[in-house]
Amino acid sequence: MDTHTNDIDETYDAVVVGGGAAGLSAALILGRSRRRTLVVDAGEPRNAPAAHMQGVLSRDGTSPAEFLAAGRAEIAAYGVEWRAGRVTGATTDGRDGFTVELADGTAVAARRLVITTGLVDEDLPEIGGLAGRWGRDVLHCPYCHGWEVRDRPFGVIAHPSMPAHQALVVSHWSKDVTLFLHTAAEPSARDAALLDAAGVEVVRGEVAGLVVEGDELTGVRMADGRIVARSVVFAAAARLAPRDGVLRRLGAELRTTPFGEFVAVDETGRTSVPGVWAAGNVTGPHEQVVNAVSRGYRAGAAVNADLLFADLEARAAGRPTG
Repeated sequence: MDTHTNDIDETYDAVVVGGGAAGLSAALILGRSRRRTLVVDAGEPRNAPAAHMQGVLSRDGTSPAEFLAAGRAEIAAYGVEWRAGRVTGATTDGRDGFTVELADGTAVAARRLVITTGLVDEDLPEIGGLAGRWGRDVLHCPYCHGWEVRDRPFGVIAHPSMPAHQALVVSHWSKDVTLFLHTAAEPSARDAALLDAAGVEVVRGEVAGLVVEGDELTGVRMADGRIVARSVVFAAAARLAPRDGVLRRLGAELRTTPFGEFVAVDETGRTSVPGVWAAGNVTGPHEQVVNAVSRGYRAGAAVNADLLFADLEARAAGRPTG
């Protein structure tokens, strides 16, 4: 029998749902703003498979785990609480805040919410061995990994909706690029001309799997038995799924993008739901770590300002605050 009661056990100025770059950045600013803040982290960062982060000024080459550990230590110095767990829902309390429910049956109260739950790369190409090497020598972002694998033989698995795009982009990092059409349609005449100009070879036919020797990717095996020697493969998920269940249940407005639906936010991360902000990859697919930190900072500052002026207006009107 379920004995969980969801009784409120703590009250916070802000609860940050998600403990990645955006969430920790928002929490840092809220802590420095003297706001009682809780971060609830399910421990599922999108970049967990990667050994290092690149392109983050002063932290270039840092492992994602080391980066998050440093962030948790920094927010703790300002009194921010961090809790491992999963938020299953949030409801407005009818006044000036929310009840936040956790998977372990506990619940906390929050005057404001910052949702930074990220996204999931879903529907990777169904190619033998590809998923197991994701983030190692099967990559998706040349800005994240291109320098480290520069000038090596690249393979690119064509994306169903943009078959030539990724091959054209990564050709800047290597002059030895092969585009495997796999199940994608033929490139348009314009894309074919660009591929030719970039020196990208196009291989038709389905890919059956990757060739791995020891712990090193050495080639791409075609369904007809051919093996094309490659040491790096770029691929992209067919679907980017934001972890936006809490936002959807709160009724947040969504926007349609070429990559699917994402929560609509203003420049500070404010959603259409009063008292709720969002930042990081839950708001869009291109929020790299450095962008997520910036967006989290903006959201944290905006939440503090919102609370500050709400309390001042209440005092001016003779109403109780906080």
